[in-house]
Amino acid sequence: MASLAGMLKEQGHRVTGSDTAAYPPMSDQLRGMGIAILEPYAEKNLQSAPDLVVVGNAISRGNVELEWVLDQRIPFTSLAAVVHEEFLRGREPLVVAGTHGKTTTTSMLAWIYECAGKMDAKFAPSFLIGGVAENFGTSFHVRKDTKPFILEGDEYDTAFFDKGPKFLHYFPDAAILTHVEFDHADIYADLNAVKTAFKRFVNLIPRRGRLVAFDGNANVTECCAKAFCAVERYGFAADSIWRATEMRHRGAGMEWTLLHGGERFAELILPMAGEHNALNATAAAALAAGQGVPVDVIREALTSFKSVKRRLEVKAEVRGVTVIDDFAHHPTAIRETLRALREAYPGRRLWAVLEPRSNTLRRNVFETELVESLALADLVVMASVFKSEAIPEAERLEPERVVEQLKERHIPAVIGENADAIITEMAPRVKDGDVVAILSNGGFGGIYEKLPKAIASGG
Repeated sequence: MASLAGMLKEQGHRVTGSDTAAYPPMSDQLRGMGIAILEPYAEKNLQSAPDLVVVGNAISRGNVELEWVLDQRIPFTSLAAVVHEEFLRGREPLVVAGTHGKTTTTSMLAWIYECAGKMDAKFAPSFLIGGVAENFGTSFHVRKDTKPFILEGDEYDTAFFDKGPKFLHYFPDAAILTHVEFDHADIYADLNAVKTAFKRFVNLIPRRGRLVAFDGNANVTECCAKAFCAVERYGFAADSIWRATEMRHRGAGMEWTLLHGGERFAELILPMAGEHNALNATAAAALAAGQGVPVDVIREALTSFKSVKRRLEVKAEVRGVTVIDDFAHHPTAIRETLRALREAYPGRRLWAVLEPRSNTLRRNVFETELVESLALADLVVMASVFKSEAIPEAERLEPERVVEQLKERHIPAVIGENADAIITEMAPRVKDGDVVAILSNGGFGGIYEKLPKAIASGG
């Protein structure tokens, strides 16, 4: 939503927006663009009636502004509809979809195209990313005279009046499918419902298009089985068109050999930790190469890729303690994040500080998997479930059960009611050499700024 606000502002529209409490990095980006953030939601924010209200998918009936919009019959629409109508017509949409890795892979693909555009203007991209790509310092850019438009395809629902996934509005010319797993337990009843959404996405790709799909996930295989377009698999399988081999860690980065059709395509270096990030880069390289981007450009772009804010982002290094911010909000993402940190910081004590905030993590559907993922850390601190009253008690995650199961594995684990309680618990206990991974898809009570300050002051 913040990115769309910026795109519309660049088109010359007057844009304002509302939120309960905006937080970085998007709040900083909005203010930097001169876009007013009105807090909290209130009827007065809309009493100078706008020409159009874009309703985000976090907004439901009962929101005071939405009720005002409906009562006053102010025209409204969704983010996905605006993107399609205002920005994608006449373009070449390249869409990255999947349960995990969308934001990072979209950022990698956009950076590859940006580097290619410096050599050949036809590759110069527009892009829309669900995070701030550090190579660009922004989450979006719109060019007027070039075709490629690279965007993140979100499977979450579109708006209160359109419960289909946003990516069904984007009609890709080519796409990446990274992973398919049960997620968004608030809107999908089960894994079959998730797979149905991705099958519909694949069904939008024209015959002349291409789908680059991960080879290590049976759900991905099922979702692309009936594609009308060419399907190119990537990953580690011997029979995949794009195969990553000889993968190895290089400090806080990765190196590997990429094969195409069994032949050596490129030696790739990525300055990001984690096998999952190397796979994301492989997918971006495969799509770009198939669209005509030269291999030398792909190699150089990945070597200079700077990550995405809130993805393994080092927030502070204080008194020998490294504080990491990561958006991981699903047990699989948490597992891959902690594995990557183990490789990037070998021999160092690893803390996992988790806020169960996403609609999936707030539920007990993945309790067993969550314990398995958190067990990769040396110490675990869990916050209380965010807005737990909104989750039916029978479905609600119980942090106490998670902590008890971790203790049974001899992993020290505690619960802190909120960010301030967690800081009080942790600050005196962290020591030189520790790595602290803060895992949340929200603001987490300002812990990213507060914890380093508490460590610096000695707890």
